[in-house]
Amino acid sequence: MTDERLRLPTSRLQVVLNLGPKRAATLPLPRALQHPDLDAEWDDETQTTAVSVEYPRGQLHLDVTDDGIDYHFHNVSGETSNRSPFARADAAPILEWALAFAADVHALMPELEENAGEAAEWHDQGFTIYVCETEPAQLDLLEIDVEGAILTLPWLGSGRVEQNHIDGDHHPIELLWNPQHEEPDRPIAKAWLDPRTEEPRTASIPGVDWNEVGLPQAEVLEWLEGVYLNHHVIEDPASAVFIAALERIGGVDGSVHRG
Repeated sequence: MTDERLRLPTSRLQVVLNLGPKRAATLPLPRALQHPDLDAEWDDETQTTAVSVEYPRGQLHLDVTDDGIDYHFHNVSGETSNRSPFARADAAPILEWALAFAADVHALMPELEENAGEAAEWHDQGFTIYVCETEPAQLDLLEIDVEGAILTLPWLGSGRVEQNHIDGDHHPIELLWNPQHEEPDRPIAKAWLDPRTEEPRTASIPGVDWNEVGLPQAEVLEWLEGVYLNHHVIEDPASAVFIAALERIGGVDGSVHRG
């Protein structure tokens, strides 16, 4: 579905990073598994990098510390398993690649997350090129298209609102409201991602006094949909830079031609 609301234009950001030797990018991937969805997150308390390698048929999750790597699989239903969900001929090469990829990413953390955040800050200030601080090294140039956000008005109702993530499928959030400009604590609406269309859906919470809220129900739901698109659907610049870096580290961004 095409969104016809006003939005900022897509912009090009060039990012120069020191991504290290990229050992995983030298390893062959099975032909059917050339394009994984990648993610990683640094836990400062445990000094652990959680790495996710996801395909439609299953996922491989790896927890990396300086002492080693633990991993497990998820099948197509999302259930945790020690058994690979991939075809027998593909299981060994995808695991070898993922272990090397996870080690490569861990060696760059948490600086890689910090660099992505700094690049996003430069982008927000109108700069088109970000260069990390580094000793002399072979650097990588990433060219990233940053999707423009939808233009939304600030909250025009009474009191204060904020988003709150809630448990459930399809990334649901609720809109909390407080009439006194105190910490929002009353749920008045919710939003989630439609798994069929990948578009946001919204609904109001029963029993809300919309006159007290200060905006009609329809306007609140339209506002919440725009906020949900900006914060949970449209990729923010820091995430765009980070994911592009992961794809370059793994050699799955088209920069490496595998046989």
